[in-house]
Amino acid sequence: MGGWRDMSAEALEDHYSPSRWSPRLDRDTIIDAHLAVTAAGTERARASVQTLLHVPYGNGDREKLDIYFPTDLSETFPVLVYIHGGYWQCLSKDDSGFAAPPLVSQGVAVVAVGYDIAPEGHMDAMVLQVRRSLVFLVQQYPRIRGIYLCGHSAGAHLAAMVLSTDWTEFQVVPDIKGAVLVSGVYDLEPILHTYVNDALNMSRCPRRDSCREVAQRNSPMRHVPTAVPAACEVLVAVAQHDSPEFRRQSQEYSQALRAAGWSVSLLDLAGVDHFDVIEKLSEDSYILTQVILNMISRA
Repeated sequence: MGGWRDMSAEALEDHYSPSRWSPRLDRDTIIDAHLAVTAAGTERARASVQTLLHVPYGNGDREKLDIYFPTDLSETFPVLVYIHGGYWQCLSKDDSGFAAPPLVSQGVAVVAVGYDIAPEGHMDAMVLQVRRSLVFLVQQYPRIRGIYLCGHSAGAHLAAMVLSTDWTEFQVVPDIKGAVLVSGVYDLEPILHTYVNDALNMSRCPRRDSCREVAQRNSPMRHVPTAVPAACEVLVAVAQHDSPEFRRQSQEYSQALRAAGWSVSLLDLAGVDHFDVIEKLSEDSYILTQVILNMISRA
């Protein structure tokens, strides 16, 4: 078989533990540091940007959006929809506004999506919630001029699942013009054999399917649609100091998209790890910030 299947249980745990691969901080402090950085950045954004917070897109407690509006609100405006990471079991939209200031200053609205995390939430529901949040945006804000997805880690997985959506059942087709997938997981099967599934418990779903069935139907690698002429541009980004497994998943997913006819680029970001690769989106000069703005300006 090769690859992750040949790893020992301990090695697989290591490869799917992003905190163990950063040269900046030890694994016991880097997650706390990440939480502090994103929370402080979001607080600064809320203090400096026009916002509409806790907008419900459904009836669930976490089914809410935070919207950060552009400085100069033109007649129509592009929207970056940010889907947070946290291995589907921590973080929230309330820590997800840190990237807004550089974007809103250039006329781009930013929407942070809340969704049910484990153990309350299960994988099928999370995917559906993110899809429903986009339907809500389209229906409530007709002035949106193109949607750009941006997800980090577990959020990149959820954003990738959006790309595989059959929108006919929703009776709305969001105008998704771009997707930026940062340090994501696109095949969930290895996750089943790690500590991550302790909280996710992918066998716990209304359909009572096996863990493997849940993982397979929610793995973007297994559901890459053939690109249509209107297919969006996709950027798959990965950090230099992501684990080899995270790097492999990004490379293989970008290859799968390309093989299906998508316009896709793979960006290998030097000098960053799984955490500051996304934290730095608060900086105007950060390469990924500039790449996102360039993607939006080309549309």
